[in-house]
Amino acid sequence: MPELTETREPPSDWPEQFFRFLSNEKDASVYTQRNYRQALNEFTKWHRETHESPVRWGELERNDFRLFLRKLGRRELSQAAIRLRFSALNSFYKFLMRRGLVESSPVKDVTLPKPAKRLPQFLTIDQMTALLDAPLQELSAKRGTKKKVSEVPYLRDRAILETIYSCGLRIGEMCEMLAGEIEPDDLVVNVHGKGKKERQVPIGRVAVGAIHQYWERLAKPPAVDEPVFFATEKERKKISPRLVQLRLKKYLTACGLDPTLTPHKLRHSYATHMLDAGADLRSVQEMLGHANLTSTQVYTHVTTERIKRAYDEAHPRA
Repeated sequence: MPELTETREPPSDWPEQFFRFLSNEKDASVYTQRNYRQALNEFTKWHRETHESPVRWGELERNDFRLFLRKLGRRELSQAAIRLRFSALNSFYKFLMRRGLVESSPVKDVTLPKPAKRLPQFLTIDQMTALLDAPLQELSAKRGTKKKVSEVPYLRDRAILETIYSCGLRIGEMCEMLAGEIEPDDLVVNVHGKGKKERQVPIGRVAVGAIHQYWERLAKPPAVDEPVFFATEKERKKISPRLVQLRLKKYLTACGLDPTLTPHKLRHSYATHMLDAGADLRSVQEMLGHANLTSTQVYTHVTTERIKRAYDEAHPRA
């Protein structure tokens, strides 16, 4: 075990050291960094208000975190939201232990609510097809008015939807994609996933064609080190996840689908449709970039549940 520091009084910059570690060494996603920062700030604020004193991370005990857990429970937060906050605190203490700043983690043995078993939401193939067609239908409707309309945003949106569904990408992976990472001849994309992990994912001809059609309408196609998808025609910076979410909401509404569905549900749809069509679980795991097979197995439950419903509805002696 690393040698402990001479004083148990923690310096005030321990959280900032942790955040720098997440960014520079762990290469955590911007969402993880944001969520972990919010979680530690929330605990700090609660501790200050409850105990009327600043947090001394090296002196906290398990009971402190049990009290915090009760506070979260009274706010009627979801089990997932509570577990996310404690995941951040647990990771923080693991960091402190590796640095030799604390000897043990007071968070370790706090009993958390069990996560609810929820099957992933997904779109049917017909719903997915309608969604993929929505940007060009929107463009066609705009052309029928007297207003001048640029086709570039709609071609970009179509290419984005085709790419997410074709490759099963996380929204962050799609936004970070560079033009040089697409190999159109081999129909593969080099993806930078969580924790600096890289993987090659097949991409369909339809998605590649949609990307090239979008590029052809730009004043200048992206260089190999530029993003595949730009935020605007004039600003050659990568599109943000927030903008993708807003555009998706618009198209979901146009299709009569639930506008609260997130881009991640397209990834769920990809996995579910692949398994429905006979793809083996291990291959889908590799394409999704899941570290553990159990993360992928949840999609088999989706297909099994649907098969059971079909049986119950159709079989005369079900």
